[in-house]
Amino acid sequence: MNNHNDRFESGLAKLREIDAEAGERLIEALKDIAPDLARYTIEFPFGDIYQRPGLDLRSREMATVAALTALGTAQPQLKVHIHYALNVGCTRTEIVEIIIQMAAYAGFPAALNGMFAAKEVFAERDTNGTSDKP
Repeated sequence: MNNHNDRFESGLAKLREIDAEAGERLIEALKDIAPDLARYTIEFPFGDIYQRPGLDLRSREMATVAALTALGTAQPQLKVHIHYALNVGCTRTEIVEIIIQMAAYAGFPAALNGMFAAKEVFAERDTNGTSDKP
């Protein structure tokens, strides 16, 4: 049981490095229907995978944006990770290029959907005055 709590706390701390409030938003959004799913979502990706050596947060987010774009079925999650990528130092140009790259491997529909998600995120950040990390 303690191991699960350690994974959760470690995952929550890692997620806070990427987005200070994301973990709390996820927990709040799922608390009345599936609190365990919120815990799993923090424990496994952020408590286990994001803790591994070999890739920095920027590289992990670039890979995640590419994967979610290629899936073509995860627009809400793609938008979240585009925000995260910008928060950890990816540029808008890099995100656009990652999505264009996916056209060759995931097809134009997936790339187009990814680009529209990026366009929405960029506009939201511009409207809200959210700066991208330099």
